[in-house]
Amino acid sequence: MAALNAAPAAEENIVVASLKDAILAGVLALILFSIIVGLRTDAGAGGLRITTEWDRVLWMAAATAVGRFLLNIFFWKRAGGPKGLSDVLPDFNKAGHVSRFLGPLMLGIAVTLPFIVMVLVPGQSRYYVDLGVLVLTYVMLGWGLNIVVGLAGLLDLGYVAFYAVGAYSYALLSQYFDLGFWVCLPLAGILAAFWGIILGFPVLRLRGDYLAIVTLAFGEIIRIVLLNWFELTNGPNGITQIPRPTFFGLDFTRDEGGFADFFGLEYAAIHRIIFLYYIILVLALITNWVTLRLRKLPIGRAWEALREDEIACRSLGINTTNTKLSAFAIGAMFGGFAGAFFATRQGFISPESFTFLESAIILAIVVLGGLGSQMGVVFASLVMIGGFEMFRNLEEFRVLVFGLLMVLIMIWKPRGLVSTRNPTVFLKERKAVSADLVSQGEGH
Repeated sequence: MAALNAAPAAEENIVVASLKDAILAGVLALILFSIIVGLRTDAGAGGLRITTEWDRVLWMAAATAVGRFLLNIFFWKRAGGPKGLSDVLPDFNKAGHVSRFLGPLMLGIAVTLPFIVMVLVPGQSRYYVDLGVLVLTYVMLGWGLNIVVGLAGLLDLGYVAFYAVGAYSYALLSQYFDLGFWVCLPLAGILAAFWGIILGFPVLRLRGDYLAIVTLAFGEIIRIVLLNWFELTNGPNGITQIPRPTFFGLDFTRDEGGFADFFGLEYAAIHRIIFLYYIILVLALITNWVTLRLRKLPIGRAWEALREDEIACRSLGINTTNTKLSAFAIGAMFGGFAGAFFATRQGFISPESFTFLESAIILAIVVLGGLGSQMGVVFASLVMIGGFEMFRNLEEFRVLVFGLLMVLIMIWKPRGLVSTRNPTVFLKERKAVSADLVSQGEGH
């Protein structure tokens, strides 16, 4: 009888505790949304005027309280239930058969995406292909930063500096030396790698927060130099008329001898967008392939050892100086490649394209995807960049919704969307060997 009476009492305690927590969450939401949403300034005839939207604030606070109550009841507070959505959402690393086929499936979709959207949404195919170009650009940047942060464990908040170096390298080389995209692309990567080594030397003895502050300062220094060196970079006006890439010398223009004319096709502006899409797809795949190969080499194992314990890494005789510099240089090189592609895609660059927000977005992609996870970077790029475009119609609430989704993901999947990593090196199963040794000892 006591056990039967205890069960309803426990259920009642869960409901009461959940209700109190939901009320507290609603009150906090009411306070925050009153400042963020309830009060706004608009330009009027006599200057700025303050307008209020208290009805929207009340609805948002009520939705927060109800949502918190439901989460408490169904996920967090109920005894014996799952502790969070991380127990409910699938883990692709645990489901080996799923992850084994997921990569080739996503690669197949990526390769055929332009043709899929041209069939399904012919009126908006250019928009979706261009969105695919944007997502793949951030996938490549995320894979490049993943070498520094995910594999080597070096927190870099100034990765956008290498992105900017690659973009300005291509723009200036093409402007002053009349070089094409395919010649400038490797040069942009080499110059970005050089600046990665320059950044690596001052921060060899720094870790954690101190390393993050110095890399953040490095990114801002590069942006300010680009902003003020007017004679070389044209300052805040940026560089215009950056040459577009060609397909074996064929330009994507209406003129005779262009791509469409050479192949006997009707000219369409989407041809150039599709060509850019496949360029960034190949660059991203090269980045992924090189990263996976490096992880299996001694340098990749040294990065992982450095990430886990730098002191133990030194005690094993690993040269941590060269290890850190190689991580910065290789990660920066891929950032330079992406920057050169960004410059040729936009046709115009300025220092305002390389702010700290870009570094924060790239780092968020790596962290949300799961440190060291290649597939996680792809998922996070789809969620963050593709999701950001999905909420583009929400105007001023887009960033608020975007931040809320990031908070929810980090609560439910604190180690990233792909929370586990397959180690490059692992000890083989030795139980059978130990059992044989024990049996031999007993026989003797």
